[in-house]
Amino acid sequence: MNRILPVLTVVLVIVVLWYAAAVQLNKAWVYDQAERAGEPAPGFGALVGLTMNQDRPVLPTPHQVVVELAKSTFGMAVTSKKSLVYHGWVTISATLLGFVMGTTLGVLLAVGIIHNKAMDLSVMPWAIASQTIPILAIAPMIIVVMNSMGIQGLIPKAIISAFLSFFPVLVGMVKGLRSPDQMQLDLLSTYSASQGQTFWKLRLPSSMPYLFTSLKVGIAASLVGAIVGELPTGAVAGLGARLLSGSYYGQTVQIWAALFAAALVAAALVAVVGAVERRTLRRMGMAR
Repeated sequence: MNRILPVLTVVLVIVVLWYAAAVQLNKAWVYDQAERAGEPAPGFGALVGLTMNQDRPVLPTPHQVVVELAKSTFGMAVTSKKSLVYHGWVTISATLLGFVMGTTLGVLLAVGIIHNKAMDLSVMPWAIASQTIPILAIAPMIIVVMNSMGIQGLIPKAIISAFLSFFPVLVGMVKGLRSPDQMQLDLLSTYSASQGQTFWKLRLPSSMPYLFTSLKVGIAASLVGAIVGELPTGAVAGLGARLLSGSYYGQTVQIWAALFAAALVAAALVAVVGAVERRTLRRMGMAR
């Protein structure tokens, strides 16, 4: 209870502030409607009530978002083009493929950097520089290049996801592979361990906690990449497409529901990685 209470307190404060902001931002429409009808401005109680359930509010209230989220998730067939389950699966597919690609690239580059000084001096600066490029700028270029090659759909979005996810994996893996201290390395040297044996017996096991920490960041970044990849294409499926259609038609409740759906998907993916981490480290005798 001592761990849950602070979280609930923060959530309650956020909800209260959210409702207050909704009243403040949505009241202009209420006053405008009253003026058009030639009626006096409503009192505070009536004003609050009229700002709670507008069809196209500037800021939807929490209960509107929850209702829309529940309706779009449980109240529709999974195959419906309005179902968040359908759109979520499209985004998750690109996320997972991009995550696998980014993780593989990050791990391979990290291994190369550890064993090759030239790669350390050449690859790492470029990897850091790549993350200074705004993803909103590079995503359309990737999509245009892929389209010119006749590649559309899942692959371009996965590449954008991989672009965002490989860097945290690379940095975490490099730090993990370098985590053994000199005494441990010297001990293996006294046993005439080869470079490969040192890697498999010492460096790789020592890197696991760092790797899983970076994987949690990487899979969340991969989801962001998949959603961003859906925006420039005018995609008709995916959480990014849901956000885009909501912005086109002024459906702010739909936009917020899609945002919360994306947040829940990210939390679920990170939780899965965390569960794999606990199981793996426990089997390796490194449980924390």
